[in-house]
Amino acid sequence: MATAELYRSILYMPGSNERALEKAKGLECDGVIFDLEDAVTPDKKDHARNLVRDFVSSNKYAYGTKKIFIRVNAWDTSWGKDDFCFASQAEPDVILLPKINTGKDFKKYFGMLSEPINPKIQIWAMVETPSAIINLNEIAGATENLGGFVLGTNDLAKDLNVTNKNSRQALVTALSMTNMVAKANNIVCLDGVYNAFKDIDGLRLECEQGKSFGFDGKTLIHPCQIDTTNSIFSPSEQDIETAKSYVEAFLTAQNSGSGVAVVNGKIVENLHVEMAKNILHKVELIEKKKM
Repeated sequence: MATAELYRSILYMPGSNERALEKAKGLECDGVIFDLEDAVTPDKKDHARNLVRDFVSSNKYAYGTKKIFIRVNAWDTSWGKDDFCFASQAEPDVILLPKINTGKDFKKYFGMLSEPINPKIQIWAMVETPSAIINLNEIAGATENLGGFVLGTNDLAKDLNVTNKNSRQALVTALSMTNMVAKANNIVCLDGVYNAFKDIDGLRLECEQGKSFGFDGKTLIHPCQIDTTNSIFSPSEQDIETAKSYVEAFLTAQNSGSGVAVVNGKIVENLHVEMAKNILHKVELIEKKKM
């Protein structure tokens, strides 16, 4: 099924950095994560929450078509309840919950609220622990408004006692499983961050790897990573031309009473056409964003 929105590049922004939050308005990323968790030191947690509150309440539409995420602190921290209650009232597009290990963990957040959360707000889960990987299918079905998974590859590598080096070979199983469960449950799945933000060649390779795994996009830690990520997770000119040829050839075949077509010596069936239509749909979304 075609993704209804673009999630190629989702940029983490420290919630305590007013200048960064302001700068994000003019960036070309598809979404911004106002981060109250890892990117904010303990002494600035309350300041970050108040600053993000001001930006979301008075500047939300200044971010244009970007999806607005708020990542809160975990439910069992001293800031978790205030963060989650604030985020629920601020009504961003997405509230991103850290340290989701089982399906029951959602209740620990929702139990903090005095009234049900607005169903228009999507809940997304960080997948950043071995327990989360083991319980992925349970997590995916635990709450009705779950909209996506975000890989926390740094935390996951730490807990597994492995390295992100060597093309992330030690994480391949976890990466593949997360996307597989996401696609089975029709939710978005975003790859984790690439830490060496000045290494654009390395970023490009990891984006290509993530795209090959089926991720819808990648989370970023620096604006200089946006252009490369958008480029990799956008259909290439060859992708577009091939998609158009598949759709046209299949339509011609159907009109002649056949259920398959042949393009450049390759059999094209309905499943190939659905993939082609998804590519063309993504192109439409990208073009609309440029308007």
